[in-house]
Amino acid sequence: MPCDICCTIPVYKEGRHMEGDDCLKQAYGCILRNDFEGAIRWFERAIAADPDNASYYYKCSISYSRSGKLDRALYYALRAVELDPEQKAYGYQLRTVQASLLVSSARFDLGQQPPDPASAIHTLQEAIELDPLSFDGFFLLGEAYALLNRLDDAVRCALEAIRLNPGDDSARTLFTDMSRKRRALRYRQQRRQRRRNR
Repeated sequence: MPCDICCTIPVYKEGRHMEGDDCLKQAYGCILRNDFEGAIRWFERAIAADPDNASYYYKCSISYSRSGKLDRALYYALRAVELDPEQKAYGYQLRTVQASLLVSSARFDLGQQPPDPASAIHTLQEAIELDPLSFDGFFLLGEAYALLNRLDDAVRCALEAIRLNPGDDSARTLFTDMSRKRRALRYRQQRRQRRRNR
């Protein structure tokens, strides 16, 4: 029976697992073709077939995240954790989505005219606490520190961003620019100090 039909007709409990698995196979086929919208539709059909299966919500959340639909990703991640709070992967996905939402909020703060780096820093620190592997979190935090001339903090965050994604040119540029600016600042401070000591 095609999955389009089996995933929409309620059946006895033993049959639900098989129906959900059929839908998962279709979803994985979509993922292999980078069709995350198609994968989402199949994961949602799997959920309709077996609404108590936490793994379906978890997988659907991941696909929504990859599609950039973070509000929906959050909803499904929360449902997965509610259904199976002991599963560490589900908790990690929830924290990752929450961190991504915070990063988006901070990006908005930094894009304002004038930017609001102080608010962005607070938000990004929360994001990094939730997801210590967030490249975007560290990179934007470095940019926010740079706007406030907190050069040591900016360099530290740029270095962490490079560690998380060594191939990213923007993080390397931030590190280079902030390091140069910090050296120039230290040189001026040393010159002033020498003048005072004369």
